Amino acid sequence: MNRLSILVASVLGSLFVGCTHKPQELSIVPIPNHIEQARGSLLLDSTVRLQIHCPEQDHDILSNYIAATPLGDVIGETSTPDEKAKHLTLKLVDELAEVESSEGYHLTVDRKGITITATTSNGLFYGLQTLLQLYADSKHIPHTTIIDEPRFAYRGMMIDVSRHFFDVDFIKKQIDAMAYFKINHLHLHLTDAAGWRIEIKRYPRLTGKAAWRGQATWKEWWNGDRQYVEEGSEGAYGGYYTQDEIRELVAYAQERFITIIPEIEMPSHSEEVLAVYPELSCSHIPYKESDFCVGNEQTFEFLEGVLTEVMELFPSEYIHIGGDEASKQSWKTCARCQARMQSEGLADVDELQSYLIHRIETFLNAHGRQLLGWDEILDGGLAPRATVMSWRGTEGGLRAITAGHRAIMTPGEYCYLDAYQDAPHTQPEAIGGYLPLNKVYGYDPLPDTLATAQRELLYGVQGNLFAEYIPTEQHMEYMMYPRLLAIAEVGWSRPENKDYDHFRNRTMKILSDLQQADYNTFDLSHEVGNRPGADRPLEHLAVGKKVEYVDGSAYFGGYTAGGDSALVDGVRGGWTYGDRRWQGFLGRKGVDVVIDLERTTYLHSINADFMQICGPGVFMPAEIIISTSTDGNDYTELYRTENEVIRDDSVSFRTFGWEGETQARYIRYQAVRSHHGGFLFLDEVVVR
Repeated sequence: MNRLSILVASVLGSLFVGCTHKPQELSIVPIPNHIEQARGSLLLDSTVRLQIHCPEQDHDILSNYIAATPLGDVIGETSTPDEKAKHLTLKLVDELAEVESSEGYHLTVDRKGITITATTSNGLFYGLQTLLQLYADSKHIPHTTIIDEPRFAYRGMMIDVSRHFFDVDFIKKQIDAMAYFKINHLHLHLTDAAGWRIEIKRYPRLTGKAAWRGQATWKEWWNGDRQYVEEGSEGAYGGYYTQDEIRELVAYAQERFITIIPEIEMPSHSEEVLAVYPELSCSHIPYKESDFCVGNEQTFEFLEGVLTEVMELFPSEYIHIGGDEASKQSWKTCARCQARMQSEGLADVDELQSYLIHRIETFLNAHGRQLLGWDEILDGGLAPRATVMSWRGTEGGLRAITAGHRAIMTPGEYCYLDAYQDAPHTQPEAIGGYLPLNKVYGYDPLPDTLATAQRELLYGVQGNLFAEYIPTEQHMEYMMYPRLLAIAEVGWSRPENKDYDHFRNRTMKILSDLQQADYNTFDLSHEVGNRPGADRPLEHLAVGKKVEYVDGSAYFGGYTAGGDSALVDGVRGGWTYGDRRWQGFLGRKGVDVVIDLERTTYLHSINADFMQICGPGVFMPAEIIISTSTDGNDYTELYRTENEVIRDDSVSFRTFGWEGETQARYIRYQAVRSHHGGFLFLDEVVVR
């Protein structure tokens, strides 16, 4: 039995409209717009014959696909009409009531058979996915009418194959699941410092060396020499897709109505390119820079040569060019870059990056393609027809929409599936953060503030799975499922039809099907949940009191947790500083705050929690000092401790505080940064 045969072998979940009797519970993810059940059911067996009415090319795609599913085991195509026979009929029509999207469909099950109608073959395919999810072990399909269409045209998933390489069979396996949950775009992150993953015949060193390294994991390589090795070297780790393999993947995805979008990083994240073609960097020295030299015409010859071969392989409307996290430092002193800025009248290096983006867009447009990039492509001025993928929150996407451009929302807070999905100490290593299923599911990409005309420019939503800490196929799937299901429902279903409890119930049982189909999934049934105390307000003596940040100690503007009252607001932080509940300190002085309790009070304890995640530069304090005063002038030291801060790979939390007996009005809490530098994060100074 193939993966899909196992995957569709159950009926779960519920959403019903207009039912006149007790309905059978159904499992459909994403949940459709409208479901109505009537009495009775249809036995789906060999007496049901297949009829497909659509153009020949799509007829073959749909019939071949059905033959590979459980439906193919019990029904067969018929060429002669038989009024007495029951049919599974897939039929294209000119229009559908209550459906505007080309991907929408009607599905009807009654005593005569099953009919799926749509205005395009895409719609027929998605109606077929719903039927597959209705197909139970008993093969009895309840008499049902479903009217459905997606909320957003773009529903995507990004898989990073640069940091760790995943082969063709693994990508096909994920395409199968994406199609089943009506995801219609696969974004492949093909190039980055850790390895180049696509054959480019004009530039053989990209796969002869830049695709290989001496360490099996990204972390070992990143913390080591960050060198590349020749293909075939002893112990070489890496890989790439040949052009024939790319064609195979593209065809496989097309047969499941999925578009693959390639990403070729520029101008940064290009260490692997510049190691083997150093003449494209500002210094011409291997292993020195990560940014292409924008002042060098050879850079554009290279990029256009690469993109020409990429466009020959990928028929997608969009080509993703990255555009994120360029340091731009070498451009400030590079004679070629400075000459380019002068000749083009560019004010700064942001505008120099914009020059590159504009020029690449012109090249892509001339070949009938559109440019897609991360939201940094806004810096220095957005290219005229570019689409923005907004990852640093949603502000970049909204800026693009306001300027008349399409945007795809993929903010890290909701859509970066490389974060922990449960309590970090219970999970395999991740990049950090905390993104449980309910938070992904709760994301709404479409803010109420957008005008009606602007809403059309919000193209859709995407989940991203970067693989720095994901070295195996099993780990990749573990991070993807079930959160991919939440992305699917966010992208497809109307908000008024969404309910997390119902979704979780459907997901619990679907995970069992995925596991039987050999997908490695997170065990949602044993979810620990958020950090203890983060789910309810905390009462203590300092809540709501005034906090003074002593001269030289100020919280970082990106992690305010609400501002001056954050350390005494009664709100505990969760498993990540990204939840806006932890206040971050980056200054030399660290933490130095005075809390005014407004009157002299009996005190028994003063505590604060800190976190450590070394990867992004978050460390425990090296020293804690707690003092109190009755007048705000003379302080008595109650507690001082030194702490050895050791780098590790875990996410850890620790409470530093005093217990005893004293009276005071003012409390001074100081935390000194360690020699590692980085951030200090604390969530609350708890006084009892």
